[in-house]
Amino acid sequence: MIDGFGRRIEYLRISVTDRCDLRCRYCMAEKMTFLPRNEVLSLEEIAIIADRLIARGVHKIRLSGGEPLVRRDFMELARRIGRHLEGGGLNELTLTTNGTRLAEYAEALFDAGMRRINVSLDSLEPDRFAHITRGGDLGKVLGGIAAANAAGLRIKINMVALKGLNDHEFLPMLRWCADQGHDLTLIETMPLGDTGEDRTDRYMPLAEALSQIEAEHPLAPVLYRSGGPARYFAAEGMEHIRLGLITPLSDNFCAGCNRMRLTCEGKIFMCLGHEDHIDLKTAYRKGGVGAVDAALDRALIAKPLAHAFAIGPDGTKGVTRRHMSVTGG
Repeated sequence: MIDGFGRRIEYLRISVTDRCDLRCRYCMAEKMTFLPRNEVLSLEEIAIIADRLIARGVHKIRLSGGEPLVRRDFMELARRIGRHLEGGGLNELTLTTNGTRLAEYAEALFDAGMRRINVSLDSLEPDRFAHITRGGDLGKVLGGIAAANAAGLRIKINMVALKGLNDHEFLPMLRWCADQGHDLTLIETMPLGDTGEDRTDRYMPLAEALSQIEAEHPLAPVLYRSGGPARYFAAEGMEHIRLGLITPLSDNFCAGCNRMRLTCEGKIFMCLGHEDHIDLKTAYRKGGVGAVDAALDRALIAKPLAHAFAIGPDGTKGVTRRHMSVTGG
């Protein structure tokens, strides 16, 4: 699949649910209204849409949410999509999770064909973690990470940089990841949905985080790419760990975008930072697989060149109405 700007689309992110068992301050409001269950794609519908995208050239699928592991039939879906790994149609099936249920599902994820996952973890301090997540239990997440590691899953920690909240923890998190054998990716906060807080005060360009790290561990760029938007670096004195940076605001990566996002209600978003979308659920329910292909053709043409995110002294610009949990990470 080639979009209107010549970019090859080969990476699909699927939000299997908009529900989550945490309420992270940069992602969700404290009191959320979730989609009625009858508006959410069935497991069969998600699998059929994934089949069509794989047939058309998608080589990597990431399952996300919300928190994907809260969906009751999640493992059945993961196993069904994972079958494409055996036939070579899919190169990789991965997961983004908050880790709260990893201890229960780690071995099943490995058996479904996953070999690496991303875990969102924004603080190693229990009280601060509870504050950022509005009540999360750090010990439960760390236990889930340990179980995933024991099951053979490679783990990358995703840490959102939050000025005034966790901006003193970049070095401790990097050192902890190095000790545990995990990669670390730092992410700039993005203006998605009304979370009930002003994210202008929390935005921190990752250049500031790098200056803290490089004072202790000089960084050198590495050629590794995971298929997503992160740029990776090696930290001096830390073997077997890569530091990734995702900078949608300070240094956007739109020119090389290779992604589309499918929401749990069946909408394809061509860009995280735009409201424009194509309704695959309606297309499939009215016209079957052929209508899905036609809708995907329209999506490719409509994919924009770049997002319009911006956070500055005048406030947040390019805000989308939907929360990150709706579109998927």
